[in-house]
Amino acid sequence: MKKKNTWVWIIVTLAIIAGLVAFLVVEAKKPGKYDTFATCITNSGAKFYGAWWCPHCQAQEALFGKSKKLLPYVECQTAQSKQNALCDSLNIAGYPTWVFPDGTRETGEHTFAQLSAKTNCPAPTN
Repeated sequence: MKKKNTWVWIIVTLAIIAGLVAFLVVEAKKPGKYDTFATCITNSGAKFYGAWWCPHCQAQEALFGKSKKLLPYVECQTAQSKQNALCDSLNIAGYPTWVFPDGTRETGEHTFAQLSAKTNCPAPTN
């Protein structure tokens, strides 16, 4: 009798785990809230230069939620904290640095309204 109860608990536990995994897979495939805006920024030719350790870069990405994967992000730092050749050649000195289609360059976190103004992409309305 005890062995039967053990198998029931194992099956129930595995079913719960399978359900959670399925839920997470489905959620991961859903589009992000700001996918259209992030795609438009990328298509505009803007670039977002940052570093993996930069809290302001992380905050900028967090603003986009799941849609951050669509941003035109360029990682400037290696794991050894050495700037890569591309960012060196562009004289990227601070993070985040945005380079916009009109050639202007700005450092720091930007709001949706600021990014919209610089890229001509319609800012999302929450």
